[in-house]
Amino acid sequence: MTDLPASLADYGPAALSVVVVAGYLVVGEPVVGHVLHRRFEGRLRTDPAARRSFYLRLLVLEWGLALLALVLWLSAPGVDAAAVGLAWPTGLPGPVAGTATVLVLVLSLASVRALRSGALARATEPRPGEGRHAEPAAHATLALLPRSPAERRLFSVVGVTAGVCEEWLYRGFFLAVVAAVAGDVPEVVLVLAGALAFGLAHAYQGLPGVVLTGVLGGVFAALYLDTGSLLLPVLLHAAVDLRFLLVPASALPGAAPGPRSGPRPAGGAPA
Repeated sequence: MTDLPASLADYGPAALSVVVVAGYLVVGEPVVGHVLHRRFEGRLRTDPAARRSFYLRLLVLEWGLALLALVLWLSAPGVDAAAVGLAWPTGLPGPVAGTATVLVLVLSLASVRALRSGALARATEPRPGEGRHAEPAAHATLALLPRSPAERRLFSVVGVTAGVCEEWLYRGFFLAVVAAVAGDVPEVVLVLAGALAFGLAHAYQGLPGVVLTGVLGGVFAALYLDTGSLLLPVLLHAAVDLRFLLVPASALPGAAPGPRSGPRPAGGAPA
């Protein structure tokens, strides 16, 4: 079990700042994600480099926010590394977190199989006569998947970045602030808080995306709290995102053979 901060006083002069950043993760990140995603959709219709540009924006934003949270933590005199998960695991996952982790891995592999078959891509293609607004929400996940070799290389960096930065932000940093504000709360409350914040951050994917990523966020939080370390959540998170590299571009909707023709419009981002 992670030894979380007991109160905001542990953060010293950084107390107000960490609350503001934690609040941004819950309220601001969904708005920013929605705006950036809509801009990405617009560019994707005409610009073959839109996907790579979006990857780069994600890298800058995620690393920038993660570094800001890191600086705030370093300025907190009463919060040690173990309190934010920057330590080696001190225990094994409990039965619930362990079972959930296995299920996540199994379902992730099953989704790869579905994507490789092309069935999901065909199911999300708009029917004749349907406009852009009628496209299923699954496009929000499929659009950002890499098509070209250059995109696949950059996507691998995005996947690792998501594992490192998002686990630090939404599990290590965020849950420590929640514990400091709320006081002595049950672990299940922290898991639910982590799930809610992570799901809302993916609001641009629609309700199915919020639910799916919320469940994943809860699993990552439970795994973190059980082991007292971000290590296993980082590895699991990165594996969940990087599984998309196993899907060939030919199985994705709107795949383009080269830079001369742009991909179909859609939108999304890894978890």
